[in-house]
Amino acid sequence: MDLGIKGKKALVCASSKGLGLGCAEALAAAGVNLVMNARGAEALEASAERIRQDYGVEVVTVAADVATEEGQALVIKAAEGCDILVNNAGGPPPGMWHDWDREDFIKALDANMLAPIALIKALVPGMMERGWGRVVNITSQSVRAPIAVLGLSNSARTGLTGYVAGTARQVAGKGVTINNLLPGIHATDRADSLDAGVVKAKGITLDEARAERQAGIPAGRYGTRDEFGATCAFLCSQHAGFIVGQNLLLDGGGTNLTM
Repeated sequence: MDLGIKGKKALVCASSKGLGLGCAEALAAAGVNLVMNARGAEALEASAERIRQDYGVEVVTVAADVATEEGQALVIKAAEGCDILVNNAGGPPPGMWHDWDREDFIKALDANMLAPIALIKALVPGMMERGWGRVVNITSQSVRAPIAVLGLSNSARTGLTGYVAGTARQVAGKGVTINNLLPGIHATDRADSLDAGVVKAKGITLDEARAERQAGIPAGRYGTRDEFGATCAFLCSQHAGFIVGQNLLLDGGGTNLTM
């Protein structure tokens, strides 16, 4: 399928690896020029150069922490005039409710709620003026079904979801769609980190931890960055203009919801 976005410009945050990289690759395959962002310059440059070689698109890199005002300013400058925004950030570490204090919550909110909102506010007005735009926020399945040990992530990402619910409906009439992708467990560094937590908590091997978590997924496996990226690219396509303010689960059936 031709996604109809060849020549568009996209900002993809946290795109040096994992789900963000999957989104960047899928957009590049559709002919989209990229602004790629991550905190670590080395991995970011390596991924960007590979995408340039594989897909022949323009790629600008910005090594910066978008959870900070300084990082946001750098990314926004590079992304000026962009048509597509993919918000993404690593999730806060797991823990117990009694472990977190105010600073922990502020840090989670900065990365997983306030930074995406800042980028939306900076870039969506230009999309509205041009009459076309796509925003995809990568959140988590925990927005629909909170996970006990991920209280920081549950809180921050749910806050972003509430903001998007109203904003998406206020900008849709100008040709701009905003939607959220809610990943379940995918084969990324984040999954490795959470698997390691299971190893520590239960005293089992890493393979046993993965088998245990995969057994709770009807699809019987972890998701891949390629299939996640393809879904993101479709939401950014010309064909997704009637999808507004939705929360799309990509979790292999792990969250059993009918609404």
